[in-house]
Amino acid sequence: MSAIPRRAGAVIALAAVGVLTAAGAASAHVTVHPESYARGATDGTLTFRVPDEEDSASTTKIQIFLPTDHPLLGVLVAPRDGWTAKVTDTRLRTPVTTDDGTVTDAVSEITWTGGKIGAGQYEDFDVAFGQLPDDTGRLAFKALQTYSDGKTVRWIEEAAQGDEEPENPAPVVKLTAKKGGGGTAATPAKAQEAVARSSDSTARGLGVAGLIVGVLGLAAAAFALVRTRSAGSRDA
Repeated sequence: MSAIPRRAGAVIALAAVGVLTAAGAASAHVTVHPESYARGATDGTLTFRVPDEEDSASTTKIQIFLPTDHPLLGVLVAPRDGWTAKVTDTRLRTPVTTDDGTVTDAVSEITWTGGKIGAGQYEDFDVAFGQLPDDTGRLAFKALQTYSDGKTVRWIEEAAQGDEEPENPAPVVKLTAKKGGGGTAATPAKAQEAVARSSDSTARGLGVAGLIVGVLGLAAAAFALVRTRSAGSRDA
């Protein structure tokens, strides 16, 4: 066996190893930031980050479902260039009593359409709230992500405590005990810091995905070179 096929075989083997190693790191899904708030926090913002994982399709629709068993009160949607938001209210089975009176309806779904998230890109969608519930330890926001080719990914799975993260996890916010009985939201600086850390992680994941494509291309080129030189040797 000549040196060229051996070298080409090594390149292809390394490419395969790189793909297998990077596949997990490149995984990205719909997330919410910050990842935690105090129970009963008021006047805060949740940011839903939506990355596009498809190689040849754009994200054209995002649906976020808000819990109604532990509702968020006073929900407002920040405008996003190129996107139109539709907000759906639902009558609560159990009304919520507040200092301002009894709340019987709450936002249950937000749908963004009209925009586009290209392959290897992401966008953030901000949702403000007036008050978070104080009677639960976590809030799960199930999400549906629809692509331009008609594919819909359902980010709806919830892991039991202590279990590994499911394949299609729903975005989750942990609600922590109130500090000093105040129940105030996380500071804006900390929230922005958490989003920035997540942005770096998302960018690294999407970068690895691009690296995988490059490595596969290199392996294909090496294989083609081997075939060409082998054919030339036989003709000689």
